[in-house]
Amino acid sequence: MRRPNANKTKKSVAKRFKITATGKALRRSAGRRHLLETKSSKRRRRLRGAASVDATDLARVTESLPFNHRG
Repeated sequence: MRRPNANKTKKSVAKRFKITATGKALRRSAGRRHLLETKSSKRRRRLRGAASVDATDLARVTESLPFNHRG
C-alpha cells in the first residue's frame, strides 16, 4: 500500500517560496498586497524585495519541496 502524499511537491508552497543555491528559503514581505496609499514611502521601500524564511520554519518549507535538489 502506497503512502499518501509521499514525495509530492506542495504546489502552494512552491508558489510562495524560492530555495537559494545555499539552501535558504526566500519569501515575500508581508503587508505589501493592498492599502499601500496609507503606508509611508519609507515603509513601502523596506517591504520591497524578498526576505528570508526564519530558521524555525525552514524545515517545514523544505519538507514540502522534496525535489528542490538543494536541501
